[in-house]
Amino acid sequence: MLGIPNWLPRPARVQLAADEVHLWMVNLYRSSLEIEGCFDLLNDAEKDQAQKFVFEKDRNRFSVAHAILRLILGQYLDKPPTTLQFTKGPMGKPALCANSPLRFNLSHSDHLILYAFSLARELGVDIEKQRGELANQQIVRSYFSAREQTEWNKLDRGLQETAFYLGWTRKEAYLKARGDGLLASLCDFDVSLTPGQPAVLTSKDADRWDLFSFCPQPGSVASLVVEGRNYKLCHWEWRKGLES
Repeated sequence: MLGIPNWLPRPARVQLAADEVHLWMVNLYRSSLEIEGCFDLLNDAEKDQAQKFVFEKDRNRFSVAHAILRLILGQYLDKPPTTLQFTKGPMGKPALCANSPLRFNLSHSDHLILYAFSLARELGVDIEKQRGELANQQIVRSYFSAREQTEWNKLDRGLQETAFYLGWTRKEAYLKARGDGLLASLCDFDVSLTPGQPAVLTSKDADRWDLFSFCPQPGSVASLVVEGRNYKLCHWEWRKGLES
């Protein structure tokens, strides 16, 4: 059974130390007034991108996700959220401009979004809502390594769905931490899949990373990959309001 973090309400003021990694969870379902406020926090490029979504729910999720990212980063940096500027790495990984040591990553699925933050530690996070129809042999055969396929096939059918999402989120989080995204092959490394067993990454640079998985809320699986070890992990939930 995956553990569910103790999501604490956001503090009045939050600071990020070099030996800490912060996880934030946000429910993307917001009132019309909050969504309007989120849209106003975006820059022109983000607003243009939001408007390109065909469905309103997708536009709203994009606006909320990026506005709250700005609000959280603004708290860390003690800057107005609308003044923050972003850039992208060679493979498209987002980052702050001006060589800031603050690192971040985000992932969303259905109505939940996860943000991860650190100082000078690369990191990647991935969340997936469990949908039984995705956990099938065809996807495992197409995107999992030979070792992962063998492990998955040996599991009881009752464990295969959770194992699928453990494998998927671990692989995604690792690639996002490296900055490779889906441009890298998902079969060039291995992660463990068996529920209840330690999370294990097998790759040429495995010693560089720490990997673990958890259950943000019932029905969802998430994984986090962090550069280095010996850090404290903190969990907060951004529940209501847009105050920075």
